[in-house]
Amino acid sequence: MNIILNGLEQKIFEVVGRAGEALDYPVFAIGGFVRDKLINRRSMDLDFVCQGDGILLAKKVRELLDPKLKLVVFKTYGTAQLKYGGLELEFVGARKESYSEESRNPKVSVGTLEDDQNRRDFTINALAIDLSTTNFGQIIDPFNGLADLEAKIIRTPLDPDITFSDDPLRMMRAVRFASQLNFTIDAKCFESIKENKDRIKIVSQERITDELNKIMMSDKPSIGLDLLFQVGILDILLPELTALVGTEYVDNIGHKDNFYHSLQVLDNIVPNTDNLWLRWAALLHDIGKAISKRYDPKSGWTFHGHEIVSGKLIPKIFKRLKLPTQQHMQYVRKIVELHHRPISLTKDDITDAAMRRLLFDAGDDLEDLMTLCKADITSKNARRVKRYRANFEAVEKRVKEVEEKDKIRNWEPPISGELIMETFKLKPSREVGKIKTAIREAILDGEVDNNYESAYEFMISLGKEMGLETNINEA
Repeated sequence: MNIILNGLEQKIFEVVGRAGEALDYPVFAIGGFVRDKLINRRSMDLDFVCQGDGILLAKKVRELLDPKLKLVVFKTYGTAQLKYGGLELEFVGARKESYSEESRNPKVSVGTLEDDQNRRDFTINALAIDLSTTNFGQIIDPFNGLADLEAKIIRTPLDPDITFSDDPLRMMRAVRFASQLNFTIDAKCFESIKENKDRIKIVSQERITDELNKIMMSDKPSIGLDLLFQVGILDILLPELTALVGTEYVDNIGHKDNFYHSLQVLDNIVPNTDNLWLRWAALLHDIGKAISKRYDPKSGWTFHGHEIVSGKLIPKIFKRLKLPTQQHMQYVRKIVELHHRPISLTKDDITDAAMRRLLFDAGDDLEDLMTLCKADITSKNARRVKRYRANFEAVEKRVKEVEEKDKIRNWEPPISGELIMETFKLKPSREVGKIKTAIREAILDGEVDNNYESAYEFMISLGKEMGLETNINEA
């Protein structure tokens, strides 16, 4: 396997090598960039390690590349960063690490390249490239990382029990790389992760969730999520999801495995969206089915109202995972609670009123909702899939027709709360909200035309029914 650099990368490597020689530091490119270049995978981050002061090396590189570049220094960690040509360069001195049982924060001391490679998480991330003039471009591979790249294996350089116990986040990283690269985790490492799974609890939730999000954004997230389930970590992080695992039979009637269905829906949606939060909605759309599951001797297994139950679980899950609990959480909850609506419309007469309600409730997120609904078709029966898609296309067509006719998306009723208060001499109260809601519902149901005159007439009649005094002249 050979490293093939583009012009920009070649320039950076040569400048870093010259900076190292000027400081009399052995300097190496190391880690993910080396791995990714060897498998022809795009990488924007270049990590450099030196046997010396990483911050001094970064300053020398800036001097040689462009003295105007902004240098970001992290003195606590002995690292520094530069951005050049759209790439992010990070510099650190070679070090060795030791860990305590209670914390994933290591004690760090000055080390050699060998020490630095020993502390790396996986053999494929321990590969280094010598940047010295005499050995420029030589790959240093003490743990057969090149062979593991060829075999698509994720393996730790040292005893996996030590590697994962020292820094439990590496268990998540092993799964993430398996998902991103479509690699296999070495059997010994896999068993070690199962043995050490509870150590993940000492890792900060923010770091764990960052790895989860990277898995969610991979080309086939089901690989990583299924691995997390197999090793027992997913049950710690998302017990609501693992509660969906398996099928149950009564009277020889069973239901599908809703866990693997959810993973398939997530995989199905990936080619159609880079929106992390829509992917989360796809994963969690059926999360309430474990709670809402019932068996009826006449109709079999039912999950009535599971979309509402699922929606109610979203805030709790987002809070625990320390995902954003405002706009993004509300978006996911909305998509989850509405995901069954378009599907249910394929089974009934498609009325304009039903279309108006869908448009009103979904608003700007209608297209995302429809994308999830299409991904939710997972039947292995080709004729059934064809029928589902045809029905769904009919719903999409009718939605567009009603939208063009009624302009109901992101719509506000023609009668405001202020007008209601002025007309009936009311202060802000429940009566005002009741009238405004009744007007909105009547228009959505098609009982009242969507214009000021019809809505105003309806408002007056409501007021009379409620015994309110009406000042029509002032109105």
